[in-house]
Parts: sequence; structure tokens; C-alpha cells
Amino acid sequence: MASTFFKLLSLFLLASMVSASDLDIILDFLAFANSIALDGNFFTFIGLHSIYDVDYPPNFKVTRASTVEFPALNGQSVSFASLEYLTGTLNPPHIHSRSVELLIVVDGSLEVGFVDTIGKLYTQALQVMDIFVFPKGLVHYQYNPSPDQPAMAISTFGSANAGTVSIPSTVFVTSIDDDVLAKGFKTDVATIQKIKAGLGAKAKI
Repeated sequence: MASTFFKLLSLFLLASMVSASDLDIILDFLAFANSIALDGNFFTFIGLHSIYDVDYPPNFKVTRASTVEFPALNGQSVSFASLEYLTGTLNPPHIHSRSVELLIVVDGSLEVGFVDTIGKLYTQALQVMDIFVFPKGLVHYQYNPSPDQPAMAISTFGSANAGTVSIPSTVFVTSIDDDVLAKGFKTDVATIQKIKAGLGAKAKI
């Protein structure tokens, strides 16, 4: 994986291409009121150290640098994420309510897709250094179909907090009533409960 980090230089190009969607600020930057000894450390993110030159994780993994993990991004209208896909793993269908996503593959290959507001599916097979754009607010996914080659991608967003909403988790791992879901998906409660169990949702008592 170490060699892929040389390709991360493309991250900075991507960041400059993502259009901002956050409100403009009238200060140079935003910091916590109790940030007494503000220095360069505040503007430095070291969260990528955990993925450098190590084996791929056993499941799909996201390492985010948003305003949550990197407060210096607050008000700066940009964030990014490192995405690691072991063979056969999936970034499940989700949306980003506040931002477009610009993704570049830096290792392996991916199958990606999104669905527009009239229900049309757009798919593409991506190779190393291919870039794909997921329009703001549309359901999309990424999948590594390879049986023997892991993959890695970098995504940049035009918001310090892109507003990621996982479709499976939001629908099936929250407290939406089983009867409501069964009617909505035109199935039975037993099927809904089976899906919930597969996602690790607690059974309703």
C-alpha cells in the first residue's frame, strides 16, 4: 500500500476542483473559543498515519477528515476521505446531503454507480487514476468486485461536513416500525426483521 501514497498528491488537485457549498465566513478561520495556544498543530491532520504502509483492513473502511475529525476545516468548505476496499467489499448505497463527491482510484479498481432523481442508474468501471463525480444528494455506491486485488480511493467534498447518510443503516437500523417498513417495501415483517438482523439491528421487544 505504501506506493499508493505517492498518488495521494492528486488529492490536492481534487480538493481545488470541488466547488464550495458551505456558507462563507468573515474570518480567516474558525477555532474553538477555548483554543488558547493556537498553532500549526490545529491546522494539521495526522489521521492518515493509520493507513500508511499497513495491510488492508478485513472490511470496507473509511478514514474521514471532516470538521468532526479535523476542526480546522470548519468554515473552509472542504473535506476528504480515504476509502479502503478489501476484495469483494462494498461501500453501501448512501448520500451526501451537503456536497458533491469527487472520487479518484489510487489502487486496484472499482465498480461505481449512482441513481438520479428519475430513477436512472449510471455505472462505471474505474481503474487507477480514474476520477468519478457523484452529484450532490444522489444515492450512490462503490464496489470492489476483484477476487484477489484490494482497492483504495480518495474522495473530496465541497463541504467541511458532507452529511453522509447510509441508506441501509438509516432505514433498517433506526427505530422505524417494522410494519411501516414492510408496507413501504411491499414485503412482510419477517423479511424486514431478517434484514435488520443481518445489519446488526437489535430486535424490537
